[in-house]
Amino acid sequence: MDRKVGFFRSIQFKLIIIYVLLIFMAMQIIGVYFTGKLEEQLVYNHDQMLNERANLLGYNVAQEMMEPREDRSELYNDINLLLRETFNIENAEVQVVDANSEILGTSNFSNRHIVGQQTTKYRVKRALLGARDAAIERDPQTGDRVQVLAVPIKDQDNNTLGAIYIESSMEDIYDQMQQINSILLSGTVIALLITAVLVILLARTITAPIMDMRKQALRMGQGDFSRQVTVYSTDEIGQLAYSFNDLTHKLQDATATRAREQKKLSSVLAHMTDGVLATDQDGHIILMNKRAEELLGVQSYEVIKSLLPEVLRLPETYELEDLFEQTDSILLDFSDDEQEFLIEANFSVIQEEDGPINGLITVLHDVTEQEKIEQDRREFVANVSHELRTPLTTMKSYLEALEDGALDEPELARRFVGVTQNETERMIRLVNDLLQLSKIDSHDYRLQLTWVDFGQFLHEVIDRFEMVAQGRDIHFTRHISGHPTYVEVDKDKLTQVIDNIISNAMKYSPEGGNITTTLMHQGHNVRVSISDEGMGIPRENQSKIFDRFYRVDKARARSIGGTGLGLAIAKELVHAHGGEIWVSSEYGSGTTIYFTLPYSTFKGGEA
Repeated sequence: MDRKVGFFRSIQFKLIIIYVLLIFMAMQIIGVYFTGKLEEQLVYNHDQMLNERANLLGYNVAQEMMEPREDRSELYNDINLLLRETFNIENAEVQVVDANSEILGTSNFSNRHIVGQQTTKYRVKRALLGARDAAIERDPQTGDRVQVLAVPIKDQDNNTLGAIYIESSMEDIYDQMQQINSILLSGTVIALLITAVLVILLARTITAPIMDMRKQALRMGQGDFSRQVTVYSTDEIGQLAYSFNDLTHKLQDATATRAREQKKLSSVLAHMTDGVLATDQDGHIILMNKRAEELLGVQSYEVIKSLLPEVLRLPETYELEDLFEQTDSILLDFSDDEQEFLIEANFSVIQEEDGPINGLITVLHDVTEQEKIEQDRREFVANVSHELRTPLTTMKSYLEALEDGALDEPELARRFVGVTQNETERMIRLVNDLLQLSKIDSHDYRLQLTWVDFGQFLHEVIDRFEMVAQGRDIHFTRHISGHPTYVEVDKDKLTQVIDNIISNAMKYSPEGGNITTTLMHQGHNVRVSISDEGMGIPRENQSKIFDRFYRVDKARARSIGGTGLGLAIAKELVHAHGGEIWVSSEYGSGTTIYFTLPYSTFKGGEA
């Protein structure tokens, strides 16, 4: 922000004020000292002059007073004549007093009437006693300062003949001092004006580079580093300008580096597969990348400045301080009625070395599939353990019975051994199915694809099951299109798919039940359906029958020897062939398994 500095707040004005004050103080100190000394000298000179005149006058008056005269009036005239000739000080009056305090003469013609009178001035009386007295007094009428001097008149034998009393106005001295003070004041004002002009010129040499640097600093604040500061001199200001230009280069490089790093960071944050949120020290969100918006289902402008615990929907037991100390990840449940959605949140404190906490970085990761896989893994391990434990427990019980004596009874021993063999075969089937699923999951297999007439292929598989089903009075109905239907399949793998579906249909079909197989064309696919007349599958269980180890009726499934993996294997193999598989069932009315496969009307796939 370019804030213009007013003149009265500028360095130039401050320099003017400083120099003017210095000059003013110097002139005042000099003036006070000079006038004081001058006044002291003038007063001293005036006092010396009065004393010299008084001494000279006293000597002459003593000579006149010691001369014999017949008439006293002659003495008055001689003394007045002497005063006129020897005492010519302006604004001063001198009186000659004899030993009897009688005034013999005065220099002020307007006071001639006092000649012959007795004086009452106490300073004269002290002088008649031989003491010299001097002082500066104020005239009670005019208020002028007057120097008073009383000097005794003595003869050669040091006898006091009288006294000389002088009153001299000092206003001329103080008028001169006033004129001198006026001259000093005028000189001070002229000196201050000249100093102000010189300081303005001098200040510009200092402030011009500073103003130039200020303008450049404002441009730098707006991101413009192209201009250099002009270097006017090699003094400290010039060195500062050099340093400022060097700082400009370094800031330009640092800004460019920061912009590149910020661009890299923005690109990294934008393309991260994890969500990232950053907060300030108070827990308010200040940064949020695109992935975090997707995971949390909000826009960044909606939650900026919001508190992190509220955005993450943390329980009220979590305080912001707890997140600063949180070392383990937190699992956030954002699931709704339609789908499960779990997010893992990891927290990292933003803190300089040995400094205060400046904020918090939160990394969000979608762990829904991971948690599902982990849950499936736990269920898988539990199911495998359960499936293996049941036959192992049965085998252990029958083997212990054989060891305890049943081996000696041929019929009982043969039955026990038969049960043990059945349980062993059951475990072998389970392990084989598990191995096959493991290969499918790891893609550790290759389909041996060949073109087959799918209608004929279905007839061959059903023929084999019809021979097995005769003993159970289960009938097969076929609705298989006679049009050529060529499908590229792995015959062994697809045979296993159909075997698993038909085996399940036979297991759950009642005596005298009917199994219907239908083959029809559906767009670019063939659709196969295999229906039974068993108990059916409740609607809430139909989406789970292709899960591993899932059974609708677990007790019955184990009694008929199922592993719970047949339909899971069938699903994986159908998907491997590029098809789909699903179920349709109504509880109590049987079940139909559908699957589709891509086909062609000509062998080799040519239309």
